[in-house]
Amino acid sequence: MLIIFGGLPGTGKSTIARLLAPRLNAVWVRIDSIEQSLIRSEKITMSDMGPAGYLVGYAIAADNLKLANNVIADSVNPLAITRQAWRDVASKNAVPVLEIEIICSDKAQHKERVEHRSADITGHVLPDWQKVITRQYEVWLSTDITLDTSVLTPDQAVEVILQHIESCRL
Repeated sequence: MLIIFGGLPGTGKSTIARLLAPRLNAVWVRIDSIEQSLIRSEKITMSDMGPAGYLVGYAIAADNLKLANNVIADSVNPLAITRQAWRDVASKNAVPVLEIEIICSDKAQHKERVEHRSADITGHVLPDWQKVITRQYEVWLSTDITLDTSVLTPDQAVEVILQHIESCRL
């Protein structure tokens, strides 16, 4: 199964993915980690990144799906084209897909999280609130679940996902 996460920075995607991965014995493919590793290679800068991090992520996900591993794809996933590319990875590997958008509907809470979080990846520069709210983020029409972390704890969000998977027998 491929679980595709998306949502603006600071909504809780990585926190939930980190908790969910061991519950499903899943591989966690985190685009932030991939992009930061590419930057550390000194062959690419963030301004030159383009789709590189996502392309690496798609390949890692495909390799793991071929091994019958569950995969959690953790990224902002802001565009219909990136979401479709993840679905294509699932389709080409004949596995079920679950699309999950993480939101924080309480803007004050979201801003607080963005402004006070610390990077957990060495060298990773987190976006400030202005960059978060002005980021291009297309409406996600194909999402299976939308989780609002202003009303759900990360543990509760994981339980909702697990219940959904069980009810759908994905």
